[in-house]
Amino acid sequence: MKGELRNKPRLFRSISELQRTFGLPQPLHPLISLLDYSKVRITGEMLAATFAMDFYNITYNESAGCRMRYGQTTYDFEQGGLFFTSPGQPLTGVETYDSTVGFTLLLHPDFLRQYSLATKIKNYGFFSYSVSESLHLSDKERTIITGIAKNIGDELETAIDDFSQDVLISHLELLLNYSQRFYKRQFITRKSIHNALLERFEDLLYRYFNDETASQKGLPTVQYLADELNVSPRYLGDMLRALTGQNTQQHIHNKLIEKAKEVLLLNELSIGEIAYQLGFEHSQSFRKLFKSKTQLSPVEFRASFN
Repeated sequence: MKGELRNKPRLFRSISELQRTFGLPQPLHPLISLLDYSKVRITGEMLAATFAMDFYNITYNESAGCRMRYGQTTYDFEQGGLFFTSPGQPLTGVETYDSTVGFTLLLHPDFLRQYSLATKIKNYGFFSYSVSESLHLSDKERTIITGIAKNIGDELETAIDDFSQDVLISHLELLLNYSQRFYKRQFITRKSIHNALLERFEDLLYRYFNDETASQKGLPTVQYLADELNVSPRYLGDMLRALTGQNTQQHIHNKLIEKAKEVLLLNELSIGEIAYQLGFEHSQSFRKLFKSKTQLSPVEFRASFN
């Protein structure tokens, strides 16, 4: 079994199946489980497997000796961090010390049924971030997050009654809302890092529209830009929104319109030729976008300067 897990990704459809496979105690509830590393032993051998889960994962790791792989890339956690994965995301733990401190919260989507959180959870962008984009908590933030996790653990150990699920859902929402707040703080406090990323993003867009890339590859996609910058698309969009107030697609359109104005004024290319140069398959799409952003058609814009 262990050799199979190492060589082939395995999909765990239930929390019970995952914990049984790794020799962990069975969950107190089939749809939600809290693994407190001070109570259960999480070893590097367990995490050496490549696997995916049909449920959400929220993990806080305080060990400086943990290396995790997301996709084809390995990341070192120098100070630990809080990271989130949504159902279906492949994850591999490469190496971790047995002294790891923290917790893992496993949450099956079925637990959220009939609650508004079932829909709202999809709005928490950090479930689409990669492991390298973990949330690094301050001492105060760590106290808040681990406190909520402890409350969830305590509630799971309490006899189930009519209010159990309501209480657990409340704790989950609180944890997610605090995480969203702390990520917003991280975009600001790590401003030098994110400003450098913003600069690389702007340069990438500039080069895309100023060499022949646009005419060869078409309009740049959010996925393409994120891949070039080695970040997840959702993280890129949230970072840009936090720093500039605009998401990735808005930045693409702004740079495109800026370049379109330049070309319209500096040469005699037809509107169709300009549209092709900027990566549009159909000139009508270019005309429609240009007018929506400038209130003028490309022809009217050009004529206004003649």
